[in-house]
Amino acid sequence: MAKTFTQLIDEARAAVPEIFPWDLEDWLREGKDVLLLDVREPFEYDVMKVKGSLTVPRGVLETAVEWGFEETVPELVQARARDVVVMCRSGNRSLLAGKLLQEMGFEKVHSLQTGLRGWNDNEQALIDESGNAVDIDDGDAFFDTTVLDEQLGPK
Repeated sequence: MAKTFTQLIDEARAAVPEIFPWDLEDWLREGKDVLLLDVREPFEYDVMKVKGSLTVPRGVLETAVEWGFEETVPELVQARARDVVVMCRSGNRSLLAGKLLQEMGFEKVHSLQTGLRGWNDNEQALIDESGNAVDIDDGDAFFDTTVLDEQLGPK
């Protein structure tokens, strides 16, 4: 039987531990060895990101974590025993990516609960592609969600 998006997210949430933005900020401040993995699309990552995060779009994640592919990211392939915090805009894609990483042998995967939207809401630092600080209000505008009428389905 087909599953809905919500069912897939619920299954992933049951399997992947989530970490709040303020707890991740504590980890980073304490110098914990953690790989920050941003699975958003390149255009999203270029606009704003967490300093030091690695970008691997969710669409190429399977080949990025294995040797021998054009998309292979050595730092990620070698991170199977490290703490990996997966992040996206709202925390849904990161849950799905986290579950996939677990299935592919990653031992300490976490999803950033509330995603970068929550990171920004908690006034944690974001930078643009040039390394400049992003204003919190600009982050709010970027992470705002708009659903069009035709996306709501039949009435």
